Amino acid sequence: MNFHYDVIVIGGGHAGCEAAAAAARMGARTCLITMDMNKIAQMSCNPAVGGIAKGQIVREIDALGGEMGHVTDATAIQFRMLNRGKGPAVWSPRAQCDRGKYIWEWRRTLDNVQGLNVWQDQADELLVENGEAVGVRTIWGVEFRAKCVVVTAGTFLNGLLHIGRRHYPGGRCAEPAVPHFTESITRHGVRSARMKTGTPVRLDRRSIHFEDTEEQPGEADFHQFSFMGPHRVLGQLPCWTCYTNKEAHDTLRAGLADSPLFNGQIQSIGPRYCPSIETKLVTFPDKDQHPLFIEPEGEDTNEMYLNGFSSSMPIDVQLEAIHKIPALRDAVAYRPGYAIEYDYFDPTQLSHSLESKVIPGLFLAGQVNGTTGYEEAGGQGIVAGVNAAIRCGGGEPWVMKRDESYIGVLIDDLCTCGVDEPYRMFTSRAEYRILLRQDDADARLTEKSYQLGLATRERYDWWMEKKMAIERIVDYCRQISVKPSEVNDALERFDSTPLRTGCKLSELVCRPQLTLQKLKPLFPDLAQLMDSPKDRREEIAEAAEIRMKYKGYIDRERIVAEKMHRLEDIKIKGHFHYEQLHELSTECRQKLTRINPDTLGQASRIPGVSPSDINVLLVLMGR
Repeated sequence: MNFHYDVIVIGGGHAGCEAAAAAARMGARTCLITMDMNKIAQMSCNPAVGGIAKGQIVREIDALGGEMGHVTDATAIQFRMLNRGKGPAVWSPRAQCDRGKYIWEWRRTLDNVQGLNVWQDQADELLVENGEAVGVRTIWGVEFRAKCVVVTAGTFLNGLLHIGRRHYPGGRCAEPAVPHFTESITRHGVRSARMKTGTPVRLDRRSIHFEDTEEQPGEADFHQFSFMGPHRVLGQLPCWTCYTNKEAHDTLRAGLADSPLFNGQIQSIGPRYCPSIETKLVTFPDKDQHPLFIEPEGEDTNEMYLNGFSSSMPIDVQLEAIHKIPALRDAVAYRPGYAIEYDYFDPTQLSHSLESKVIPGLFLAGQVNGTTGYEEAGGQGIVAGVNAAIRCGGGEPWVMKRDESYIGVLIDDLCTCGVDEPYRMFTSRAEYRILLRQDDADARLTEKSYQLGLATRERYDWWMEKKMAIERIVDYCRQISVKPSEVNDALERFDSTPLRTGCKLSELVCRPQLTLQKLKPLFPDLAQLMDSPKDRREEIAEAAEIRMKYKGYIDRERIVAEKMHRLEDIKIKGHFHYEQLHELSTECRQKLTRINPDTLGQASRIPGVSPSDINVLLVLMGR
């Protein structure tokens, strides 16, 4: 068998699947090496995709031609659009998935990617020759050779599982850790450290008293993750909410001495925005209750996920505390929650293409870069896969900008600022939120992806059809004049101020009480435009309406972003020996030397680099 490829991807999680599919579709002969082919894209924690800002990332992956959105739609058992009460800049889709079907939908998808092979084995050593990555050796002694290697090992590198005072090596529950691979990378100068994450207990549905919970139904409207493909096809299920109480908290506090988070057993940092239940009690000692979400793991299983109760407390403490909650007083567990420590690599040693600055040809994506979350992993994976394929052909790296995508924000934050805790994406991390909406990811990315060679012609043609349909609605509304006599009766019904003089229809659309759907019956030509094409007409109308309502904000933010591009276009890498520039502050010299930013824009976002330091560099470059 020929074990020579263009690109090798290590790890079959969410980052690895996107990386492997993207590299192969870009024309690179690709091999995905995974420890268990039956756990491709395993949802190690919550069987859900999306959420605040995470949903935007999935829409971007789909707009680029990735697969996470399509697989999610095919296996979703509940869908909701979060942040409905706020502006569309922060609307965020989220779906609960059938865990088992999600794996097999990904497996089916990868099986149909031309140029992609899958090999079940465990990587043991990165092969480096003349300072460049040239392949990997597995635990079975097989040597894979390649032009580029993409490492997406998740939590498996020296993974250590913790439940109470007990701990043992593992990458996930009942799966082995990878013990030597980290050292084969760090011996070449790549820095590594440790992080921690965790997961909650899984409960038997039949033992839960749902009469003591509040049902949380999903939504049945047109929204979904993928811009292409069928609408949700599985039966839709509800989730349920309940709360912890003082009795449960007292039980947990009594067991804190045996918590690996507080007895010194775990030294690494966990995710700030997804804390364990014991961390919540210590951080918020005045709170008598915390919300819990009981979420189904699939259509055909009784297994339920207790969101909000992540824990590494001893098993008896976890179960005793759960039984203090009325809805869970008779709960039967399938397995307890646990914590896991694992290795990650310093992301400031990566370029924005996710290629290592230390070992050329090595790309890193996902939790090995210090992030947390399936969506953050998938976004990095598609960027790493594309750039690995480009490098094989000798092309220029593909870098996403901060005003172009949340994926661009994510990667810039990692490479510029680094991490001291597991990084999770939020809308607040993006300074151009109104430009990075979930509804316009295809407008931002599909044409560029098609030119890159990743998005298919079918996807490109669908976007062009949608783009023209949006523009026809917007142009009509901006051109058509409205008389008071035509609309005032309707405006009063909608509690909107009647017109005194005529105006353009687009001005009415901008009113907060009005929508295109409300105005549609008054204008037959508008109704015709909104009903064509039939496929995804609601999605098209929503995009057109947002574009009109928020035009002023969008235009203003675009001007700010374009000003920032001036700094992004000034290349500084290789121009300076920073330690010799005594005009700069000491901290600035140290940070610039360590990170070695590509552009002045990137340098301006490094903590410790002040505006005056940037001005010094501008002067030194003759700007």
